[in-house]
Amino acid sequence: MVDQQSKDVISKIMNMSCDRVKFAVSDIDGVLRGKYISRDKFMSAISGGLGFCSVVFGWDINDNCYDKGTVSGLHNGYPDQFVRLDLSTFRTIPWENNTPFLLGDFEKDSGKPLLVCPRQTLKRVLEQAKDMGFNTKFGLEFEWFSFAETPQTLGIKNFCNPTTISPGAFGYSMLRPALNRDYFNAIMDTMGAFEIGLESFHTETGPGVLEAALVATNALKAADEAILFKTAVKEIATSFGLIASFMAKWHPNLSGSGGHIHQSLWDSTNKNNVFFSNKDSHKMSDIFKYYVAGQVLILPEIMPLLAPNINSYKRFVEGCWAPTKMSWGVDNRTSALRVIPGSNKSTRLETRLGGSDINPYLAVAAALGAGLYGIKHKLKLDKPVSGDASCDPRGLALSRNLEQACAKMTDSSAAVEILGREFVDHFLYTRQWECEKFNKAVTNYELERYFEIV
Repeated sequence: MVDQQSKDVISKIMNMSCDRVKFAVSDIDGVLRGKYISRDKFMSAISGGLGFCSVVFGWDINDNCYDKGTVSGLHNGYPDQFVRLDLSTFRTIPWENNTPFLLGDFEKDSGKPLLVCPRQTLKRVLEQAKDMGFNTKFGLEFEWFSFAETPQTLGIKNFCNPTTISPGAFGYSMLRPALNRDYFNAIMDTMGAFEIGLESFHTETGPGVLEAALVATNALKAADEAILFKTAVKEIATSFGLIASFMAKWHPNLSGSGGHIHQSLWDSTNKNNVFFSNKDSHKMSDIFKYYVAGQVLILPEIMPLLAPNINSYKRFVEGCWAPTKMSWGVDNRTSALRVIPGSNKSTRLETRLGGSDINPYLAVAAALGAGLYGIKHKLKLDKPVSGDASCDPRGLALSRNLEQACAKMTDSSAAVEILGREFVDHFLYTRQWECEKFNKAVTNYELERYFEIV
């Protein structure tokens, strides 16, 4: 049965002058894949769903098909999977003449969720939170570099030495936005029109690097807005002849780009932050302590959800604003988990492990799932780190590369408990594929170092 809110969305779309609808779904890497459909096709999709080629779960980020994929591959002929459009995600695209847009979920023929779908995976973790009596409030923030390049100029340069839109560090600068005022204004103005709430936007420390924090909301909506934000920034940049990169670490001498997750749990009324306690010196309730302890224990086991690519692990370098050990601290930006004490409204946790290359659905699922695991098992939280967390002897060193991280996740029973066996097996296969591709590659570093001299 279609509720009144959905009926209103359908009516809006059918009465718009635009005769097409755009929709998108997330692949395993957090890349939006989509298409345009006619309004008649949209109406038929509302009642019966629509087919979408399952190859999006049978190939990698560069559209290279997996050798032994189980979800979609040569063994089953890359069949269609059903996509169910989520009418609650309706918005219009301001830079496309207000074309109506929706996000979708993958389903099986039976109407049950496709378990490897990232958005469905987050929904399953959210059901765990609901069953425990919790509502969620999440807000993501991203850093990214912008370049005065096009796909063509980058290709000519072989992706070497791209030109940033501004030189120098200039963190929180009042001057640097003036160099690209139209681009900056377009991001701020367009996000509002695209129904993505920007809490803050500023330059970061580094040439051409920007940071934006998104307004906190429920976890699913937060992940939706995060994945749409990244895509929107890329499209806006393109319209100015620029390229925006959310790569975790593009230059060895510059800090990487973070994708941090702010989060809190609330009671069933959504009025009381269950992380907050006036009785604790750090304003932390017992539930909050269990939640943090869960992340301390579990996130190292499921790191590929927060650091999904070969390049992701280049961020974890001491002195570059990224954690190198699993630790927690109170308002300490050197720790992997930053507890932010405040009022009933503001007390929260910032998970700082992820880079800007995260798939928001999977990163949020990892953070929330690990925290809920800690609450379920009432895990004990050790004392917080003080000072530089990289020097704390108690901290567990994080995986140094994707292969190490995958090995830990393979052995993790908690990963299966939180995310389900089918998802874990498929996801690990895709990450191991990334490792195999990289291990076969001959890099510029190797050519420059060994080609002549050995």
